[in-house]
Amino acid sequence: MVITMGKVVLVILIGVIVRWGWQLLFWAWLKPRKLEKWLRNEGFKGNPYKLVMGDLKEFATMMKEAKSKAMPITHDIAPYALPFDYHIINKYGKRSYMWFGPTPRVYIMEPELIKEILSRHNEFQKPHPDPLRDSIIGGLFESEGQKWVKHRHIIKPAFYVENIKSMFMTMSLSCNELIKQWETITSGNGPVEFDVWPSIDNMGSDVISRTSFGSCYEEGQKIFRIQKEQIDLAFQQMSMFFLPGGRFIPTKASKKFKENDKELRAMLHLIINKRKKSIEMGEEINDDLLGVLLKSNLKQIEEDGDGMSMDDVVEECKLFYVAGSETTSNLIVWTIICLSTHQEWQTKAREEVIQVFGTGELHFDGLKNLKIVTMILNEVLRLYPPGVMVIRGTTKETKLGNMMIPSGVEIIIPILNIHHDHETWGEDATMFRPERFSGGVVNATKEGGLGSFLPFSGGPRICIGQNFAMVEAKLAIAKILQRFSFELSPSYTHAPFPVFSLPPQFGAHLTLRKI
Repeated sequence: MVITMGKVVLVILIGVIVRWGWQLLFWAWLKPRKLEKWLRNEGFKGNPYKLVMGDLKEFATMMKEAKSKAMPITHDIAPYALPFDYHIINKYGKRSYMWFGPTPRVYIMEPELIKEILSRHNEFQKPHPDPLRDSIIGGLFESEGQKWVKHRHIIKPAFYVENIKSMFMTMSLSCNELIKQWETITSGNGPVEFDVWPSIDNMGSDVISRTSFGSCYEEGQKIFRIQKEQIDLAFQQMSMFFLPGGRFIPTKASKKFKENDKELRAMLHLIINKRKKSIEMGEEINDDLLGVLLKSNLKQIEEDGDGMSMDDVVEECKLFYVAGSETTSNLIVWTIICLSTHQEWQTKAREEVIQVFGTGELHFDGLKNLKIVTMILNEVLRLYPPGVMVIRGTTKETKLGNMMIPSGVEIIIPILNIHHDHETWGEDATMFRPERFSGGVVNATKEGGLGSFLPFSGGPRICIGQNFAMVEAKLAIAKILQRFSFELSPSYTHAPFPVFSLPPQFGAHLTLRKI
């Protein structure tokens, strides 16, 4: 009997090992080779598949090399910011692919196909799981299906024009503090050289802290400081995230990350519960993002009996920082850098601001009259998009244009490369020419612009906070132009490098003069 039971256990063990071995073989070799053949038959080109690693080694080497050196002061940043993607597209053409481990990622650059992918968001969804993304960004950004529909419906009122307008004075307060800080720095005679990036980055966090949490502004600042540290810690662990079970290895960074996450959630729970109790007691609801979100959520629960849970609200609050603060801060700093290198446009923009507002306070309704500033911001968003790419995936065989895309393939819409594409934007595609937007976004390219200009993505999942970001950017740029002229410092180092957004890796050293 003992021998028989031993044989049974052995047979089961062998069966498990064989099954695991087959699954591993299929994942690491058979499936990638099958997908490679399929993609080549559909006209895609790329490097031959390498066992397990794919192109990751070459990808990491190129990124490390690019990050370690400065680049010339040029707007042609794709070879430096996304060196491997630039290399593959240049080598194999617009219909090419790379290997992200055993998963092929195909590049799609045709405007009509891009519009199709972004409009069919239920068929082309964000790949799940994505350990690095999911460790930092949750909420509306990563949700899918009915959960996404429900969350977007609840959150949308927070970004209605009338609510953004009600937050305008709060935004203005944060911008005024930046101006005062710079006026103190430049209070002596003559120009002053310093790195403006930290103060612009802080202003972005300050705006989101005030507009998100209102009276809980100080707690909001603490939350966003922790969230910023979480981004740094996540990138320290990036290589670990993609190892099977790597996120559970107790490194110093992973321990700190978990401690921060626990503290972050506890703080947000306190703020949200305090605000919910105020609403239940009939107190006046603040016009900040959290207040409007909770009011909208309460309405959803009353109407349908199903709203956002506490954890859902926590995730949306965490998303406010990355999606709101990072995006707008980057837009503002790259606008200032571009205007530093193109003084004629700095002069035109300043003259327009003075014509509309004089040297006094700005008002919300006047922003729509800043036509030149809007053209400049669109051109900066084209050259330095806050999100350098959009990634989608297939879970079943899916038709795209005249192609069939197999299940298990990821699709890259390389926004930075598309924004710099000579066929779409002309021979001056990598030059700063705001006048290309004089007829609006729709008329900026021969294809109609909408499938070629994607700073906030596109389709139904277009960034819900894009109007908020543009109002804040116009406000900040106009106030800076009223008070200062600026140019690049000799110590400025040009290095846009993608993290979650596209910050200046070595800061933004400028020479400022008070007007």
